[in-house]
Amino acid sequence: MVKANFESNAVVKKEQASLIAAYCNENDLWLQNIPQEDHFLTRGGEARVYIDQDSRHVIKLNDAVYYATWLEFFNSILLHNLIFTNTAYELIGFIKDNDVLHATLRQPFVVATAQANLDDVKEFLSFNEFTNTRRNDYANTALGLILEDMHDENVLVNSEVLFFIDSVFYTIAPEKGSG
Repeated sequence: MVKANFESNAVVKKEQASLIAAYCNENDLWLQNIPQEDHFLTRGGEARVYIDQDSRHVIKLNDAVYYATWLEFFNSILLHNLIFTNTAYELIGFIKDNDVLHATLRQPFVVATAQANLDDVKEFLSFNEFTNTRRNDYANTALGLILEDMHDENVLVNSEVLFFIDSVFYTIAPEKGSG
């Protein structure tokens, strides 16, 4: 999952979507009961978000538009789950909407009790060896990770605890000639 060659991977991503669809057909992973519009909360750049029927989770229909390949998307979800365990995603299936593949994810619903202070986000990430590279983007060179889009709508505060609800991870391409 290297943040490079985004446009040249479009063919790869399309082929991966076909393989995912075939796998869904073989393993009955297509969701039949997607959230109804009366449960709709918001739409971000890559996902439509709904409140789950249990009112304790959200359902995100994500088209992986920010990722060059579906593998990058799944790796980002895995990294999110490893680093931000209190808002881990559960992949519950897939849908196709207007012939566009969407991963359907379930995540704990966090009620914000305050707006996230971006200085607190920066301090928390710095403590965990992420360096602010520009605006709301960070990197951890020791882990080879880029973490983007950490603004106050993607990080919530409840009882003075930060909850990272919408992260975008990439890996850093190794430099040629480095070991």
